[in-house]
Amino acid sequence: MARRDLFTSGLEMERSEVISRKEAMRESAERISLNKRIHEHEEHFKRMNEDSLMHAPEFVIKPRSHTVWEKQCVRLHCTVSGWPDPRVIWYKNNVVIDPLANPGKFKLESRYNVHSLEINKCDFDDTAQYRVSAMNSQGEQSAIASVVVKRFKGEIDETLPVPRLGPVSEYGITFQIHIVDTFGVSFGREGETMSLGCTVIIYPALHRYQPEVQWYRDDVLLSPSKWTHMHWSGDRATLTLTHLNKEDEGLYTLRVATKSGYETYSAYVFVKDADAEVEGAPGAPLDVRCLDANKDYIIVTWKQPAVEGGNAILGYFVDRCEVGTTHWVQCNDTPVKFARFPVTGLVEGRSYIFRVRAVNKTGISHPSRVSEPVAAMDPADRARMRGTSAPWTGQIIVTEEEPAEGVVPGRPRELQVTEATKNYVVLSWKPPGEKGLEGVMYYVEKCVSGTDTWQRVNTEIPVKSPRFALFDLAEGKSYLFRVRCCNSAGVGEPSEPTEAITVGDKLDIPSAPGKVVPTRNTDTSVVVSWEASKDVKDLVGYYIECSIVGSDVWEPCNNKPVRATRFICHGLITGEQYVFRVRAVNAAGLSQFSPVSEPVEVKAAIASPAPPYGITVLECVRDAMVLSWKQPTFIGGADITGYFVDYREVVDGVPGKWHEANVKAVSERAYRVSELRENRKYQFQVRAANMAGVGIPSMPSNTFLCEEWTIAVPGPPHDLQVLEVRSDSLVLLWKPPVYQGRDPVNGFYVDIKEGDAPEEAWRGVNTKAAEKTYLKVKDLKEGQTYVLRVRAQNKAGVGKTSDVTEPVVALTKPGTKEIVVEVDDNGVISLNFECSNLTPDSKFMWSKDYEEFRDSSRLTIETKGNKSKTVFNSPGEEDIGVYSCLVTHTDGASSSYTLSEEELKRLLEVSHDHKFPIIPLKSDLAVELQEKGRVRFWLQAAQMSANGKVDYVFNDNVLSQGDKYKMNFDKNTGVIEMFMESLTPQDEGTYTFQLNDGKATNQSSLVLIGDVFKQLQKESEFQRKEWFRKQGPHFIEGLSWEVTPDCCVILKCKVGNIKKETSALWHKDGHQIKADEHLGFTEGVLKLEIAQISRKDAGVYEVVLKDERGKDTSTLNLTDQGFKELMNEVFSFIANSSTPLKITSTDEGIRLYTFVSTYNDLLQVTWHYKDSAISFSDRIKSGVVGEQLWLQITEPTEKDMGKYAIEFYDGKGGLRRTVELSGQAFDDAFAEFQRLKAAATAERNRARVAGGLPDVVTIQEGKALNLTCNISGNPVPEVTWLKNDREITSDEHCILKFESGKFASFTITGVNTSDSGKYSILVKNKFGTESGDFTLEITEGTPDLGVTSYWTDAEGNVVFNPNTPEDKMKTSVTGMKTPKRKESVARDPAKKMEDKKEGSSSRRLETGKMSDDAPAETKSSKSDRPMDAKEILLEKSSSAETEAKTA
Repeated sequence: MARRDLFTSGLEMERSEVISRKEAMRESAERISLNKRIHEHEEHFKRMNEDSLMHAPEFVIKPRSHTVWEKQCVRLHCTVSGWPDPRVIWYKNNVVIDPLANPGKFKLESRYNVHSLEINKCDFDDTAQYRVSAMNSQGEQSAIASVVVKRFKGEIDETLPVPRLGPVSEYGITFQIHIVDTFGVSFGREGETMSLGCTVIIYPALHRYQPEVQWYRDDVLLSPSKWTHMHWSGDRATLTLTHLNKEDEGLYTLRVATKSGYETYSAYVFVKDADAEVEGAPGAPLDVRCLDANKDYIIVTWKQPAVEGGNAILGYFVDRCEVGTTHWVQCNDTPVKFARFPVTGLVEGRSYIFRVRAVNKTGISHPSRVSEPVAAMDPADRARMRGTSAPWTGQIIVTEEEPAEGVVPGRPRELQVTEATKNYVVLSWKPPGEKGLEGVMYYVEKCVSGTDTWQRVNTEIPVKSPRFALFDLAEGKSYLFRVRCCNSAGVGEPSEPTEAITVGDKLDIPSAPGKVVPTRNTDTSVVVSWEASKDVKDLVGYYIECSIVGSDVWEPCNNKPVRATRFICHGLITGEQYVFRVRAVNAAGLSQFSPVSEPVEVKAAIASPAPPYGITVLECVRDAMVLSWKQPTFIGGADITGYFVDYREVVDGVPGKWHEANVKAVSERAYRVSELRENRKYQFQVRAANMAGVGIPSMPSNTFLCEEWTIAVPGPPHDLQVLEVRSDSLVLLWKPPVYQGRDPVNGFYVDIKEGDAPEEAWRGVNTKAAEKTYLKVKDLKEGQTYVLRVRAQNKAGVGKTSDVTEPVVALTKPGTKEIVVEVDDNGVISLNFECSNLTPDSKFMWSKDYEEFRDSSRLTIETKGNKSKTVFNSPGEEDIGVYSCLVTHTDGASSSYTLSEEELKRLLEVSHDHKFPIIPLKSDLAVELQEKGRVRFWLQAAQMSANGKVDYVFNDNVLSQGDKYKMNFDKNTGVIEMFMESLTPQDEGTYTFQLNDGKATNQSSLVLIGDVFKQLQKESEFQRKEWFRKQGPHFIEGLSWEVTPDCCVILKCKVGNIKKETSALWHKDGHQIKADEHLGFTEGVLKLEIAQISRKDAGVYEVVLKDERGKDTSTLNLTDQGFKELMNEVFSFIANSSTPLKITSTDEGIRLYTFVSTYNDLLQVTWHYKDSAISFSDRIKSGVVGEQLWLQITEPTEKDMGKYAIEFYDGKGGLRRTVELSGQAFDDAFAEFQRLKAAATAERNRARVAGGLPDVVTIQEGKALNLTCNISGNPVPEVTWLKNDREITSDEHCILKFESGKFASFTITGVNTSDSGKYSILVKNKFGTESGDFTLEITEGTPDLGVTSYWTDAEGNVVFNPNTPEDKMKTSVTGMKTPKRKESVARDPAKKMEDKKEGSSSRRLETGKMSDDAPAETKSSKSDRPMDAKEILLEKSSSAETEAKTA
C-alpha cells in the first residue's frame, strides 16, 4: 500500500511538472509574439517616416530550391523590396545569365517587384547553384537556390558513365584488372591538346558492370572541367587535356577499382612553354590562385616560371576581369617582384578572375592560365552561401541581433601586419566586439616611427573589409599603423597601433640547393637528387635544368616546381652526357643555381635480372632430370651471364631444404640435375645472373617425380622463341627434344591458336612435318593475339607438346626495318640491316638458317652505329639459305632474307654490271625547240650520284658554259640540258653528251647535218620570229574562210594583243581592198565578206596588222587547190539548198527543173537517165535560168520515160535529186507539151514587121529617101503601104518594093513638101496582121544629089547602108524605138509577158547630107487623135485571122 501511495504521489508530481512546463512555454510564446508585433509596429512607423523611405534591397520572398526530372521546366521566383527600385541580376554558378546567349533556354521576368527566372527543358548541365542579386544605391543583397536535375531510369546518356541497370550479383566473384595499351611519358606544349588513354581488361566480363575509374594528377583527384575531359567507353579510359598549360604538368595516375581491389598506372606529363611572341621574353607564370578574398580586397598568388628568357625577370603584372565580361584591367602600374599581390578597389558582390604576366628587358610573356572565379564578399557571407551549418544539438540558438542605431562603433581588435614587402604592407584586424552595429567601415592611419603625426591613408572612401594593403611606402623606413571604425553615427576611437614595421621584404629568397647527384635510369631518363635548400621559408619547389656536356645550353627539365629533392628527368638523348643544376623558388623569387653535377651518360641502369619462369622437365632417368625454363622478362639492362638451379625434395607434400644443383653458372636455358633418387619427388627453382649480380629465384616449379621415361615417342621441344613478328607473319624457333624416344626425331609440327581461344581451337600450321627447327607462320590477322607450341615426331609417332609461347600480337611495330640486299659500285654483295631503337648494349646477331655461321671465312660482318651488314666474300651455291639478324636488348628487332638459287643468279648479274658499270639512260640525247626559238639538247639518266659529271662535246670539241651555250645538270632527276639561243650554219655537226659517275660511263650523240639541221634551223628561226611577232599585234588564228548557208564566203582571222591604234589592211594579189583603221570588234575577229564568189575572186589574200609596236601578216592562198576546196564547200551548200526535181512542159517538149538558193557559174552538175549520164544533143539539152537548173527534152516520146536525176558535184560524195517521168506524170506533161506547141507554131508563123521604122524622119527637100524593113511570116504575108491612113501604090516618085518575101522598101526619089505626112506599112497572113508607122518631115535646103538609105537589122534596129562612108557611121543615133506591132490572138503568153516587160523607148536618128554634112533630123511624134481607117482595117484583119486559126 505504501508502494502504491509512493507511485501515486510521484505520478502527481510529474503531472504537475508537465503542466508548469506547458504554462511556461505558453507564456514564452506569448512574449515572443508580443515582441514580434512590437517590432513590426516599429518597422511600419520607420517606413512611414519620410527620412527613412530609402533603404537597401530586401528579399520578402526568397527563391526556393528545386529537384526536377530531365526535360521538365523549372521556375525560380522571388519578391524584392527596396528604394530606389533595386536592379536584379541572376547568376548561374556565379556567371551572369544572358538570355540572348542561349535563346529559348532562359527567360527573365520582372513585374511589381516579383522577379522570376524560367529554365526551359532542363538537362544535366542545368544542375547548378543559382543566385539572384538585388542592388541599389543603399546596398546589395543576394539569395541562393539550387536546381538538381534527375534522369529517369533507362535514359542513358552515352557521354556519362553507364549506371547499373538492375542488380548485378557480385557475390563470390573476384575481379581481375589488367591495364594494357598504356600511355607513356608524354611531352606537350602550352596551347596544345593532349589525350591520355589506357585499355582496361576486367575479368570476368559482366554485362553492364562498370568499375570506378578515377584520374589523379600528383595524387590529387581530377574532376571534369573545361580543362579536363574524361571518357569511359566500357574498355578504355581517356583523359583529354583540352588546352595545355604548365599547371597540367605532373604525374598522372589512372585508378580502376572494383569490389575485389584496384589497379593503377602512372606516367609523367611534361608541358613546355609556348613560343614567346618576342624572342627572349620570359615564360608565362603558373598556378594563379586567389586567397583571403574579402568585400573589396583579394590576395593573388602565383608561381614563377622556370624560363626567364634572355634576361632576369623584372617583375609581374596582375590583370583582373569581371566575370561575364572580356575586359581585362591591369591592377599594378609597376611590376612586382614578389609572387603575391593584394588587389583592392573591387566591387562587393561581383566575381572576378585574374591572370599574371612576367616581364623582363626583352618583353612580356604570354598571360598565365586564368584563376578560378572568386567573389568579392565577406567571408561569413561566403560560408553561409556554401551551406555550412553546425551539427544538431537539440537547442535553437538565436544569433541575430537588432542593429544598434545611432551608436558609434568601438575600437577594431587584434590589428596586425600579415604581409610586408618593399612594395606593400597588408594589415588585418577584427571588427569591434559590439554586436548589431550597422554599416561598419574602416579608416586606416599611418605614422612614421619616432613621430606623433598620424596620416589617414584612405581619406576619400573607407574600406569595408577588415583587410587593407598600403602601397607607396618608403623602403627602409619604419611605420606604425592603426585603424578606426566608422558608420553613420560617426568615427570611433582608433585601435591600438601596431609595432614599428620597417618596409622591406620579410621573406628572403631561398638559398641555393646543395650537391646534385644524377643517376642512370633508362635510355632516355636520369634520376636527379639534390640537397634541399637550408633555412628556406614558404618553399614552393625546385626547378631542374640540364645541359649536354660542351654545349653550354641549358634547358628546363620541369616547368612546374617540384617539392621533393628527387626528380626523374625524361626526354634525354640516349648516349649523350648531361650535367644538371637545381634552384629553389618561393614567393620572394628564384634562388641561385646549385653547383653543376658530375656528367652522367644517358643509359639504362644495370640491375639484377628478374626471375626466370616456366620450368619444365625435358627428360627423366633414374637419378637425373633435364630441366628447361624461360628467360626473365627483365634482364636488368645487361646480358645474362648464366643461370643457377636449386632443387629440393618433397616428402608427403612437405618441401625440404634447397640445394644447389650447379656451382658454376650455365649459359643454356636447359640443365641436367644429377644425383637424384629414383621415385622421389622434387621441386626446382632457377636464378638468373648478370654483371650486376644474381637475381631472386623463380617461383618453385611444380612437383616432378624422378622416374625413367620409357615412352616410344619423343619428348617435348623446348626453348621456343618468336622472331620477326609482322602484321601477317612471324618466325618460330625451337630446340629439339632432349628425349628422342625409341627412334631419332624426323620432323616437327607447329600448332597455333588465338590467345583467348579454348583448348579445342588449336590447329596445325604445317601438314607436312618440318625437318628444320624453325618455321615461318603466315596468313595471320593483323592485331590478333596468338600462342604457339611445337611437337616432335619419330617413327613411333608424335610426342608431347612443348610449353606454349607467350602471347604474341601480330603487328608490325613502328620503325621496323627489313634486311636489304645491296650491290655496291665494286660489285660487292651485302645484306644490310638497320635498327632504329638501338640501345648501348645492343648487338647485331647474324645467323644462317637460324644457326651460327659454320664457315665464317665466306662472310664478313661489319657493324657501325645502328647499321650492320654481312658481306659475301665469294658468292656461290654454298651461300644459299635463310639469313637472319637479331638485335639484342631491343623489343625483338629482327629480320630475315632468303637467298635462293634464282636470287643468287640475279645478284651475280647485278654485281657484274656494277663492276663494269654503264650509266643507264631513261632517254637518249634529243633536241627540241622552246619559246623564242631557243634550242634545247637534253637527255635523262636513270640514276647518277652527286659526284656525276658531264662533258658537252661538239664535233670533238668540248664546250664550256658561256654566252652561246648554257648547261644544266639536275642530279636529282638525272636531266642533262644544254641551251642555245639560235642556230647558225656553223652549228651544223654532231653533238655528244659524255657522262661520268665514278667508274660508270655512258654517252649519247645526236647528228644534225644536211636537211635535218636546215629544217631545225628553219623551225628555230620561225619560232624566234613568232615570239617577236607576238610582242606586237599578231594573229592568234591565221586567215581562213567560212561559207555561210546563203553561199556567202567570209574570210576571217583571229587577232590578239591589239589596241585602239592598231590598223588592219586587206590585200588581194598585192592590191589593197579594205582597210580597218580603227578596230572596234570585241571578239578579236576580222572578217571580209565575198557575196557572189566567182573565178575572178580567186587569188592570194593577205591581212596586215600594224601599229607602233610592229606588224604581222596572215596570207590565204585561194588559187588552184585552195580555190577548188573553197568552191567545193560552196557547191556543197548549193547542193543542199536544191529543191526536189520537178516536171513542167514547154512548146518544145518536157522540162525537168530544180531551184537552188544561189547559183554559181562554176557549179558542176550532171544529169542522169536511168542511172546513166545523159549525152546531150539537139533534142536533149540542159541549162540555167536564174536560180533554176533545167533539162529540156525536145519532142519527147515514150522512149524518154524513166527515172531522171541531177547530181551536184562538191568534191566529196555529191548530192543527187531524182524524179520519175513515167505513167500519169509523163502523160500529163506530154499533153501540156502538145497544147503549147500548137500555140507556139501559130505565134511563130504570123505576119510581122521584123525591122522597126523610125518614129520621125526629117529630111531636106529635094533629097532622096529610102527606108527598108524586114517582113516575116508563113505563108508570105501581103504588104500594104498607107499614107495618112490611105493606101498608096508604087510609082516613079514613090517606089514600093517587096522582094524575096522578106524585104519591103520605101523609096522617094526626090522629096518635096507634099510628101510630108504619116506613113504606115501593113502586113498580114492567115495567122495574123501587124503594122509599122513613121512620120516624114520636109525641111528646106540646098538640094543634094546624095541618097539616104536606112536599113534595119534582124531585131528591127535602123542601121546605115554598107556603102555609107566611115565618117558618117560615127553619127550618133538617138531616139530610136521599136515600131509598134499588132499582137496576134494566138501569141504565146510567155512572149506577151516578155513584151510587156520591154520598155518602148523613143529613138531619134540624126543624119546629114553626105556632101556638106547637112543634118537630117528624125523626131518622135505621137498622135492622140481617134482611131483612123488603117487601125480599123488592122483590127478587122486580125480578128478574121484569129477566127481562121481557131477553126
